Amino acid sequence: MRVISRRALREFWHRHAKAEAPLTAWFNEAQSADWAKPADIRSRYRSADFLAGNRVVFNIGGNKYRLIVRVAYDAKIVYIRFVGTHAEYKRIDVESV
Repeated sequence: MRVISRRALREFWHRHAKAEAPLTAWFNEAQSADWAKPADIRSRYRSADFLAGNRVVFNIGGNKYRLIVRVAYDAKIVYIRFVGTHAEYKRIDVESV
């Protein structure tokens, strides 16, 4: 999968240094993945939540951080829509991200 954009992850881990290792691990796994459907993600990430519009919520770093992406399965692209702490995640409208 092509992940757009790693910059959002880097900007986040510059503010939250402990997030760097788990976000880098997720990024590397996503890049080497071949997700054709939500079940492909579910097989690796059991705790992932699926939202309308092909969006997926990942629990990162033992659920300390949340990552929301939109997946274009046909194009093999993952768009990062939100990365934040669990507390920041609680304050957003996940249906509009």
